[in-house]
Amino acid sequence: MDMKFNKNTIQKKQPKDDQHISGIAGTIFAIFLVAAVVGALLMDVRHVGDAIIGAYVLTLTLIGSSVLFALKVANQWEKAVVLRLGKFHGLKGPGMFWIIPIVDTVTSWIDHRVIVTSFSAEKTLTKDTVPVDVDAVLFWVVWDAEKAALEVKDYQSAISWSAQTALRDIIGRKMLADILVGRSSIDEELQHVIDERTTPWGITVQSVEIRDILIPQVLEDAMSRQAQAERERQARVILGESEKQIAASFAEASQAYITNPTALHLRAMNMLFEGLKEKGALVIVPSSAVDTMNLGGLSGMVSLAQNNLPKENK
Repeated sequence: MDMKFNKNTIQKKQPKDDQHISGIAGTIFAIFLVAAVVGALLMDVRHVGDAIIGAYVLTLTLIGSSVLFALKVANQWEKAVVLRLGKFHGLKGPGMFWIIPIVDTVTSWIDHRVIVTSFSAEKTLTKDTVPVDVDAVLFWVVWDAEKAALEVKDYQSAISWSAQTALRDIIGRKMLADILVGRSSIDEELQHVIDERTTPWGITVQSVEIRDILIPQVLEDAMSRQAQAERERQARVILGESEKQIAASFAEASQAYITNPTALHLRAMNMLFEGLKEKGALVIVPSSAVDTMNLGGLSGMVSLAQNNLPKENK
């Protein structure tokens, strides 16, 4: 687990001073070197003394070397931390600046852009002892280059490890259900905890985003079955409520039919008519309904309706 975290989350270290040799300084050094060689050849042709030629070449070489190591250029998003005889001297950049060779050293180049760091917590137990794997992304920026260079040795590694330990601590204090449904609250809590730790280093955490939460496959299957059972239970409850509403409507309609037999007969006629409209429809009426709804007197009307139907509908 630790090896995987080191590879994925720790950013590259800041480049060393010799990796920030300016192209301008290199060009000036090359010009002085060429001038020294050409001048030495011309003086040799004119039979100038070797001591003078040597002094001339040495002088131009020293000047070119001084420019090579003294002239620095910082990018727009960088700050150079300069130490003079081991003590903090100041921040330089962006742009071109000069240092005193040997006396001054540029120990680090601080990037002021927003940096993205991914981190994870693998096999971390929740409050209800469920192992989970959580992947997250951290967005942070250095607002004080002096503190970042002097207060912590490797601030990029420090913020990565700090984010991972904070994530593990929060997971251990929450139930699995709270983690699954409360990502936004965990993001805010993580940002607050990490920012408190990194503020003394001159670093501000802008946001934290949880990318993925993985739970054991067995538990995932069990949760899926539980969700299916819950949906089925809700469907049965809704069906039961519908049946109750339908029964109440029928009871209300029956009360209207009790006091109004004509309405009941009209309803019966309507039901028979609707059934006979369909081609090849067969209507079965219980014998008790004939006496109850006086349907015997309606048989002649039914026969008449069938005879009046178009031929294709008979």
